[in-house]
Amino acid sequence: MGISRVLIAATVVGTVLGAIPAAAQCSGAGSCSTTNVASVTVGALVKLEMSATTTTLTAPTVADLTTGYVADAGPTFIVHANQDWTMSIKAAASNPTDWSYTGTKSGVKPIGDLAWSDDAAGTFAAITGTNATVASGATSTDNSAVSVFFRTAYSSDFSAASNRPGAYSLPVVFTLTAP
Repeated sequence: MGISRVLIAATVVGTVLGAIPAAAQCSGAGSCSTTNVASVTVGALVKLEMSATTTTLTAPTVADLTTGYVADAGPTFIVHANQDWTMSIKAAASNPTDWSYTGTKSGVKPIGDLAWSDDAAGTFAAITGTNATVASGATSTDNSAVSVFFRTAYSSDFSAASNRPGAYSLPVVFTLTAP
């Protein structure tokens, strides 16, 4: 009975091994070589380093209401990408129209009161809920520096809802993509 089991097991193992196709075979006198090709597909790889997760904007003075805005340096970034890339900015979906307000004076500040630029002396654009290109590169990079600057708009009308005392905050989303 024990020999029958061994023969049955050997037959099953032989059948299974015989069913596996040989991808490479080798035979020869004293030496035999086969080749295996290793391959990998590398997709788009990106990394975005940001200098700080918060930017404390300068509180306005009476003179700033006349000027109409206060300028501040925003975060700086280091871009890493293995192909062409685009860095964009937008207001977070949680604040589609206005800044968040904490206070007792019913302050309302539209998201467009925050403008951005990649140049402190450049042209500033009001932030929206849609991605806008901050910077881009046509090739791969391992250390592209990008700076963002903010201008917060203020009405010259002291009684404007956007000038009321309180704390205002606006989450700003920066996205790096490599299509």
